[in-house]
Amino acid sequence: MPASAMENTQPKVHILDSAKPAAKMTIEHLTVFYGDKPALHDVNLKIGSNRVTALIGPSGCGKSTFIRCLNRMNDVIPGCRIEGRVKLDDEDVYAPGQDVVNLRTRIGMVFQKPNPFPKSIYDNVAYGPKIHGMCETKEERDAIVLRSLDRAGLLDEVRDRLRAPGTSLSGGQQQRLCIARAIAVEPDVILMDEPCSALDPIATARIEELITELKEHYTIVIVTHSMQQAARLSQKTAYFHLGRLVEEGDTETVFADPQDERTRDYVMGRIG
Repeated sequence: MPASAMENTQPKVHILDSAKPAAKMTIEHLTVFYGDKPALHDVNLKIGSNRVTALIGPSGCGKSTFIRCLNRMNDVIPGCRIEGRVKLDDEDVYAPGQDVVNLRTRIGMVFQKPNPFPKSIYDNVAYGPKIHGMCETKEERDAIVLRSLDRAGLLDEVRDRLRAPGTSLSGGQQQRLCIARAIAVEPDVILMDEPCSALDPIATARIEELITELKEHYTIVIVTHSMQQAARLSQKTAYFHLGRLVEEGDTETVFADPQDERTRDYVMGRIG
């Protein structure tokens, strides 16, 4: 079949799960438009609790658009229109009257480039719990900050300089600070959009170790261009191509025995 004909047909999504844990998020018939141009086409995906789900695919395939739909970050993009449903547990995140600020507390996000606030290390982590009324006393706030920094694997490195600017940290430390900031409000889900792409190999290894530890407490969705990273970190992988979800399932199966030719070409390095 010619490539152009293949792109214009609705592919069958190959589902390769051997085990199906309870879904923390359920995406049904998600279609996204930027103006009149569709960026995602009828995506259906379940994201299991306390797992790392990796989203892979060539640049421009819709991975970042998809992940930003999960906590309504696309709401801020002019001309963006969403069709379909995105559910956290059984709650539609696009339902009328949904509190988007509260939603983004429950579904936190870590971006490609570390973006600490222009505040101290302490205040970066304390900001969310403070504005959401999660702590009434300084002692409670201190406990949240220390616990979050510890869970993010950063406390031992910054314990003696909590009042130093967050921007004074190295790139890898800044990214862990952003993760500490995200988990300080006790989210259900953490979204990570290429969280290691701006980091050196040593900092990347530390973030990967951290993600493996965090999945015991949180559901994690990560966008990555690195197939090696997806294979190392995730239990489930979803492959996107030209705005469509082509294949999804257990990571080992997707990489070892992909059912769609496009997935096979991507994981074998023929396209990308």
